[in-house]
Amino acid sequence: MSQHLDWIQDELENLKQAGLYNRIRTLSSPQGAWLVVDGKRVLNFCSNNYLGLANNPRLVSAAQEAVKKYGVGPAAVRSIAGTMDLHLELERRLAAFKGVPAAITFQSGFTANLATIPALVGKEDVIFSDELNHASIIDGSRLSGARIVRYAHANPEDLECVIQEAQDYRRGLVITDGVFSMDGDIAPLDEIYEVTQKHNLMLMVDDAHGEGVMGKGGRGIVDHFNLHGKVDVEVGTLSKAFGVVGGVSAGKEVIVEWLRQRGRPFLFSSAVTVPDVAATLAALDILEESTELVDRLWENTRYFKAEMKRLGFDTGRSVTPITPIMLGEAPLAQQFSRDLFDEGVFAMPIGYPTVPKGKARIRVMISAAHSRQDLDKGLESFARVGKKLTVTI
Repeated sequence: MSQHLDWIQDELENLKQAGLYNRIRTLSSPQGAWLVVDGKRVLNFCSNNYLGLANNPRLVSAAQEAVKKYGVGPAAVRSIAGTMDLHLELERRLAAFKGVPAAITFQSGFTANLATIPALVGKEDVIFSDELNHASIIDGSRLSGARIVRYAHANPEDLECVIQEAQDYRRGLVITDGVFSMDGDIAPLDEIYEVTQKHNLMLMVDDAHGEGVMGKGGRGIVDHFNLHGKVDVEVGTLSKAFGVVGGVSAGKEVIVEWLRQRGRPFLFSSAVTVPDVAATLAALDILEESTELVDRLWENTRYFKAEMKRLGFDTGRSVTPITPIMLGEAPLAQQFSRDLFDEGVFAMPIGYPTVPKGKARIRVMISAAHSRQDLDKGLESFARVGKKLTVTI
């Protein structure tokens, strides 16, 4: 190895010694309640496939039919030759689903944040950001050049304080996750909205883990709080509950039009591929037809959480299907994950820097695809590993 890269090898060794090295396992099956991981059939407690749509036959068929008609990829950015009628239909349908005037799609939820935040604020402005916001919000905020002021997690009172302390800025933008991906708690969006109104600030919510989960039929955190027309822009992803890949910014028409003109991933990165767009449209069809999958997701969630607590596990402050099993130190979380895998359960450890040091965990992602038998299998395995590692009595 070149000598000037020795430091990277040293850092990798440090990660391994600290129990923070991220071992990436390999799947060789479709997403679902069960997977083949590293050649072994295991129960899936890892994926963000909330509604089990990632391998739904209707989505697969829609993608196949669209490829026959349109080919695979747009081969251009949206602003030159990459906008297909499918993209426009998806944006119209997403806006209607979310109950907003307009929507614009991107390649991922991450790029949606990288597009939206720098388009709304710049060097003369300030961003008030929840201290536990997702990395994509952090990166989008840094790219904007705006001053970043963090407020205490999910705390409207502290938001009020930091706003009053801020001085000399042109525009202000408050950003929060709707559902926080590591703890599974939700932002008090109704109270945050009142603060933004009082101070004439823009409000943006990242609803990546709320869409397909919260609100009527999975319409999201804004619907959950009945704040339609009050939140300036909702950023979301199509790669979790929708089971596909892509991102969306939805909200006021003037903001969406501005993103078409100044959203850099929209202008400088190729459009979302044909099968992804078609599959997302099929997912919308399913969500609009029935609340069955969302209802089943929540039924599974309530059962699993209640049983985990009965077994003596700490599930943190989660009020959503995201179920963190709090373990503390990263080495323990990694060993717990390895022992679960030996039991036939795929549940990866989460440690620093994704979560703070001392707050490592196994994050269980409940899905509508899980049967009661699947959940019981997982509970039995957690019980055995918990006793083996003296996490539970």
